[in-house]
Amino acid sequence: MNILFIMYDQLRFDYLSCAGHPHLHTPNFDRVAAMGVRFTNAYTQSPICGAARMSFYTGRYVSSHGAQWNGVPLRVGEVTMGDHLRAAGMDCWLIGKTHMKADAAGMARLGLSADSVIGARQAECGFDVWVRDDGLWGEGPDGFYDEKRSPYNAYLAAKGYEAENPWADHANAGVEGGEIASGWMFRNADKPANIREEDSETPWLTTKTIEFIDQAKVPWCAHVSYIKPHWPYIVPAPYHAMYGTDHVPKAVRSDQERVDPHPVYGAFMGNKIAAAFQREDVRQKVIPAYMGLIKQCDDQLGRLLDHLEATGQMDQTMIVLTSDHGDYLGDHWLGEKDLFHDPSAKIPMIIYDPRPVADATRGTTCDALVEGIDLVPTFVEAAGGTIADHILEGQSLVPWLHGSAPETWRDVAISEYDYSMTPMRDTVGMQSKDARLFMVFDGRYKLIHAEGGLRPMLFDLEADPHEFDDLAKASLDHPAIARLYDHLNHWARRRAQRVTRSDAEIEASRGASARRGILPFLVDGSEVPEELLVKYHGPMDKDYTP
Repeated sequence: MNILFIMYDQLRFDYLSCAGHPHLHTPNFDRVAAMGVRFTNAYTQSPICGAARMSFYTGRYVSSHGAQWNGVPLRVGEVTMGDHLRAAGMDCWLIGKTHMKADAAGMARLGLSADSVIGARQAECGFDVWVRDDGLWGEGPDGFYDEKRSPYNAYLAAKGYEAENPWADHANAGVEGGEIASGWMFRNADKPANIREEDSETPWLTTKTIEFIDQAKVPWCAHVSYIKPHWPYIVPAPYHAMYGTDHVPKAVRSDQERVDPHPVYGAFMGNKIAAAFQREDVRQKVIPAYMGLIKQCDDQLGRLLDHLEATGQMDQTMIVLTSDHGDYLGDHWLGEKDLFHDPSAKIPMIIYDPRPVADATRGTTCDALVEGIDLVPTFVEAAGGTIADHILEGQSLVPWLHGSAPETWRDVAISEYDYSMTPMRDTVGMQSKDARLFMVFDGRYKLIHAEGGLRPMLFDLEADPHEFDDLAKASLDHPAIARLYDHLNHWARRRAQRVTRSDAEIEASRGASARRGILPFLVDGSEVPEELLVKYHGPMDKDYTP
């Protein structure tokens, strides 16, 4: 079996028709959901791109792998999805974005060259690379944001786009009065991107994926990581005009959220991103473009599904659709992601398992608490490997796919956010070491713990599904607070760093030293089997005592 692991960047869980969106029709997402299982309570390990992705790729929590922010290197030696799958006999390839930053200092310390197979995999988050494109080729006075070569810009140049940076001037910009109307400006979001639709980012990456599939030797895992619908919010025709202001939902926010808010929440509501999305004219332009980007993603997913069917590979390919995090789009007075309301921390998760044993669950939903780190053990099990549960902190979803609940499952979902590199840390007056948040969600109550002596936040999603009423604002005596803190404390004591020896290896090694002659603390030898003493009995070859 092969695995097609598709990740969309910043795709909200509820912006799919199979998840109930009233206007956005996504028949190809729905098509996969009808063939498989849609998980309705899936959460990211962090509502920020880099940290979330490193958790997806390692199967470990952010505080375990340590790459807590965009551009923070994943330390050399961290075991990744590719390492686990290759051990199970499956290749693991990247097509698109990872947001991975190589641990160059660690590689140099160990003498690992990026030109070697091992070094290249260390530098690319454990993947072999078909094509990598992180998709933010912005350029300012100090040069390019991403200093690597842009394969997408090279493609556009070969297609005749003559700009020095066609990603910025064509794929992510419109035209107004003969001038560049950059997608960085929200006021331009309703314009069509100045590019032929078939040359824009999402179709380009789909074509690269089809090229990979056509030459791949089985079994393979392909991580297809789309750059969209992440900002800049601008999309080529005809998608730019598919949705209008009558398709923009009313912002999910309440005035009570702005009354004596938690200091961290208040700081984020006061940043420039939030200020922009608090403007209704911004939402009226951005959200239709965001929907158009998703519609284009859905159409390109259809290309992939049709290709798998046409080449006879649909019945031997597991398909996974997910996102690294969501997008507030003005809900809760916020833009972007960063905090733990469902528009940000909850993610789409749809899995199609082609094996007949999964027939009973096709077209169903599962409301179990699922985390992004569950995908690596799921893939390892699907590949026929042994799950290294002393390393991997997630749990395989295969039992849910096959219609049988696992013997044990998590009681809470955990997500983490380190805001030490944001201006909001200064607004709150927090030291870098304390600028951290933790979400604990049990399916009803959502607790957010803030380091640095700040009070927690608590929401009851059964009574308050929109998460307007922070119960901890009025009192810290709510019983759910103590109970969820117990879960958080138990999680904090997890075995996260004993990764070089499994439980099975530990059990097998117990007593081994005695069989190799290490017999401390004996009084007369009767405490152990005689066979362990065989080398310590017998005549002395020579007596050297005085």
